Amino acid sequence: MDELIDPRALSKLKWRCRRGLLENDIFIDRFFRRYESTLTVMQAQGLSALMDLSDNDLLDLNLARKSLDQMDQALDCDEVREVLSMLRNPQKGKE
Repeated sequence: MDELIDPRALSKLKWRCRRGLLENDIFIDRFFRRYESTLTVMQAQGLSALMDLSDNDLLDLNLARKSLDQMDQALDCDEVREVLSMLRNPQKGKE
């Protein structure tokens, strides 16, 4: 699933990623500025899974105050771990 996400799906994902906490929006905006042109379908699925979290839980993950296994075992998978790393460290990750 290394194929790139198509423009329409990317647009929908960006809309879905709008959050209530400015801090989360900063992480997400930085993520899209860095990775938008290289985002894969698998990474989009990981990001979408993270968007199911509450704003506070997402912020705790972004700031590494909590880990994925503390949140939900279903979230502790390769694609979510990769995207979380990309959100936390914008200079690292798959390009």
